[in-house]
Amino acid sequence: MTAHADLSPTLQLAIDLIRRPSVTPIDADCQKLMMQRLGDAGFALEPMRIEDVDNFWATHGKHDGPVLCFAGHTDVVPTGPVQAWQNDPFDALIDENGMLCGRGAADMKGSLASMTVAAERFVADYPDHKGKVAFLITSDEEGPAHHGTKAVIERLAARKERLDWCIVGEPSSTTLVGDVVKNGRRGSLGATLTVRGVQGHVAYPHLAKNPIHLAAPALAELAAEHWDDGNAFFPPTSFQISNLNSGTGATNVIPGDLKAVFNFRFSTESTVEGLQQRVAEILDKHGLDWHVEWALSGLPFLTEPGALLDAVSASIKAITGRETQASTSGGTSDGRFIATLGTQVVELGPVNATIHQVNERILASDLDVLTEIYYQTLIKLLASGLPEPVAGAAQEQPRPRR
Repeated sequence: MTAHADLSPTLQLAIDLIRRPSVTPIDADCQKLMMQRLGDAGFALEPMRIEDVDNFWATHGKHDGPVLCFAGHTDVVPTGPVQAWQNDPFDALIDENGMLCGRGAADMKGSLASMTVAAERFVADYPDHKGKVAFLITSDEEGPAHHGTKAVIERLAARKERLDWCIVGEPSSTTLVGDVVKNGRRGSLGATLTVRGVQGHVAYPHLAKNPIHLAAPALAELAAEHWDDGNAFFPPTSFQISNLNSGTGATNVIPGDLKAVFNFRFSTESTVEGLQQRVAEILDKHGLDWHVEWALSGLPFLTEPGALLDAVSASIKAITGRETQASTSGGTSDGRFIATLGTQVVELGPVNATIHQVNERILASDLDVLTEIYYQTLIKLLASGLPEPVAGAAQEQPRPRR
C-alpha cells in the first residue's frame, strides 16, 4: 500500500476524513479539519451548531459577483455488521487494486476532500477571483435532515445571502467519474394512511368491518394509477407502498384498523396538492373511513442548461475526454433545500456503485480526477478573463485522462 505521505493532497485528506467515525448525526471533528484547511486558505468561517447538528458556512472573495457554493455532508450511514467488512470500515486504506476503502469513501468524504483541495488551489492561484467561493457543510444529511442544510438555508435566506450556483458532492457517477451529473431531483411526498374498521371475531364477520378487505381494492387502484407522463427532464411520477400493518397477532381476530405507508416520487408535472386530492378521491370512492398524515420531504427541482451545467460539462470533457449525461434519476439530496433560493444546483461526485453497502469503495485515482474537474469549474465560473495563475502558486500535477 502507498504510504500516506506519498499520496496526493486529495487522497491524504479523504483518508483523514474517513478515519473519523462520523455516523449520522455525529461529525467526529470532520468539519473542524475542513474549517482548519479552509481558514488557512483565507476563507471566512461561520460554524452553525443547530440543535445536535454541526454545520458550517465558509466564504472566500472580496468582490461583488456570483457565488459558487460547494455543498456536502460529513455524516455517514451506519456500517452494518463490521465482521462482514474486509477491513475496518473506518480504517481507510487503498487496496492492491487501487480502491479507496471505507465508510464514506463514495458518500461523500471523497467529494469533500476533492472540493476542499480544489478550492485551496483555486484561491491560491486566483486570489483576486470574481464573486465568492462558498462551502455549506452539514452532519445531518443521512438522518432526519431537519437541522442541517435545510436550517442553514433558512438562515441564509433570512439575511438575503446570495447563492447563484451550487455543486453538491453526492456520488452521481455510474461507471466512470463524471459520466453522469444530476441536474435535478424528483419531489418526495410520503404518507401514512389509516383505514378504520370494526374489530371482531373472524367467525362473525357480519359483526365487524375488516379494514384489510376494505382497503385492498383502494390500495390496488392507487398502485395501478397513472399519475402523469413525466416530461423531457423527469420520468413519470411513481407511487410505492413501503409498509403495510394490521392485525392483533391473533388468528381469530378481525383487526380494527390498517396502516399503510406510501411514497410518491413526483415530477414537475404533478403538484403536492394535486396528488393529495387524487388520493382522497380514490379513498372516498371506495367508501373508506380513512385519515392520512402527509410528510413532504422536498419539491422537485431542475437546473436547465446554463452557466453552471455548461461549466461542469466542459470541465468533465476537458479532464476526462468524456461527454457527461445530465440526469434527474435517483433519490433526494440536500440540493432540494438549496434550490429553494433559486440557485442553479448540480450534483457531481464519484461512482455510486457501493454507497451504503458493506465494503464501500471507489477508485482512489477518481478523486484526483474529481479535484481537477472541480478546479476547472471554479476557473470557468469565477476566473474567466483573469490573468493566469501567479508564478509559484502550489498546484498538483495534471492527472492522466481516464
